Amino acid sequence: MKYKNLTLIGTSHIAKQSLEDVEKAISELKPDIICLELDKKRLYALVHNIKGSKFHLRDIRKVGLKGYLFSLIGAYVEKKLGQYVGVSPGSEMLKAIELAKKNKIKIMVIDQDIEKTLKRFSKEFSWKEKFMLLGDVVKAVVFRKKEVDFDLRKVPDKKTIDKILKKVKKRYPGLYRVLIEERNEFMASKLAKIISVNEDKKILAIIGAGHEEDLVNLIKKKRVDVVNYSYTYSYN
Repeated sequence: MKYKNLTLIGTSHIAKQSLEDVEKAISELKPDIICLELDKKRLYALVHNIKGSKFHLRDIRKVGLKGYLFSLIGAYVEKKLGQYVGVSPGSEMLKAIELAKKNKIKIMVIDQDIEKTLKRFSKEFSWKEKFMLLGDVVKAVVFRKKEVDFDLRKVPDKKTIDKILKKVKKRYPGLYRVLIEERNEFMASKLAKIISVNEDKKILAIIGAGHEEDLVNLIKKKRVDVVNYSYTYSYN
């Protein structure tokens, strides 16, 4: 999806197709800036190969109990799915970083700080939703029960993504609000600012599949004069 000097590609963090899509997009577009759906902490963990949850028991005060538990569950599920398809979670982001370094392309991270996201999650995600999510994860991982049938090695198509998001919004409204709506607002603000100060540059944003349309619509509405700059990654 394109908007002005910005090109967005949606990926799946464990799909082999995403690695190919990232490589193709960078090769064909030859961007001046690559924006990643990461924050500083997650970028550091990815580059330094820190596996699993990035939080410990002592971090509950920072992110809240529900946020801490969600980080554990999320890390476990990503690990299991990654083992199933043979692709480590976040491989497409590492591929983008590797190619950016090779081609001297600036990397910028645009996602909200993970601690803030998890803290918001602890506040908005109800215990009812948490137990429902835990039950769904157990059924999916232990009993191999599938709610949506698609090839994990590929990025889901728009119809499948819309179906998943509608289910999530209905079943887990707190999760949807924090992980989708609020983060889309944050990332759109970052991208709007990057566009406004780099009008002569080609920008490629690599984000999770399903964010693209909402981000473009939100960017169009932004007052970029009140948005802060994004963190720029240094290779050194």
